[in-house]
Amino acid sequence: MQRWRGLEDIPQDWGRSVVTIGSYDGVHRGHQLIIRHAVERARKLGVPAVVVTFDPHPSEVVRPGSHPPLLAPHHRRAELMAGLGVDALLILPFTAEFSKLSPADFIVKVLVDKLHAKAVVEGPNFRFGHKAAGNVEFLAEQGKTYDFDVEVVDLFVTGDAGGGQPFSSTLTRGLVAEGEVAGAAEILGRPHRVEGVVVRGAQRGRELGYPTANVETLPHTAIPADGVYAGWLHAQGEAMPAAISVGTNPQFDGTERTVEAYAIDRVGLDLYGLHVAVDFLAYVRGQAKFESVEGLLEQMAVDVKKCRELVAEAEAEAETEAGSSN
Repeated sequence: MQRWRGLEDIPQDWGRSVVTIGSYDGVHRGHQLIIRHAVERARKLGVPAVVVTFDPHPSEVVRPGSHPPLLAPHHRRAELMAGLGVDALLILPFTAEFSKLSPADFIVKVLVDKLHAKAVVEGPNFRFGHKAAGNVEFLAEQGKTYDFDVEVVDLFVTGDAGGGQPFSSTLTRGLVAEGEVAGAAEILGRPHRVEGVVVRGAQRGRELGYPTANVETLPHTAIPADGVYAGWLHAQGEAMPAAISVGTNPQFDGTERTVEAYAIDRVGLDLYGLHVAVDFLAYVRGQAKFESVEGLLEQMAVDVKKCRELVAEAEAEAETEAGSSN
């Protein structure tokens, strides 16, 4: 998949394409419907499928300080989109100047002059241009002038997560913030992931017999509520079952909120300085302060046992599903 940052990165000889535009944070199951439709349409027309997104999030430019917690950084979104068959990803730097482009100017500058859109695929609530004045109806009108079709895909998927609310990035962020990572995974179609570089912490986990990877998370990351979770630690191409702790470590009067992952039953791991990822499978318990370190150790043994069981169960289910689909 080609990746472009800014309109100037688009090859000058770029031909017609099918385009879809949006923040697509998380690339959740609703987003996947739109992107897959765009890819299928592109294949039928014999042209590339292009996703257009923005950096930073438009809300941060329009309303400084309102940047939402991110469900996935751009490189992760790119991986997920490539997996859906997208041919090119255009990340447009969202600046104050760019935010003032009228809907008509946006269409000409991006869709017509640069991407030569043959079709544009969007959800029903798509808005664009200065003050979000453009909508799919206006886009369709302009398509008649500039020779591109507009196709509207209903992205609303529902399930158990969020009490049956339509799946959305906003709902997913809310579930993550509440520690409802299983519900977030239902919306995303995969576990919620947090990434960052492993840094040196107080190293108390090592002293207690549970050495953890202290992950310095990326800016604006959507981090689950404080507590203990089962999941996986991804490092050096390997997914390791993990017991994950999120919080301030009240047992030792900590004040800084951290994400720490203990790779279950692994000995001698040295991950300092490496970029790793942590996937959250299930909430185990809330953050707590115990009467003694011994009490903490007893609970940690229980937590690790529970996490080991939850991950093994999830992996066995995944193997069964994979076998039945073959």
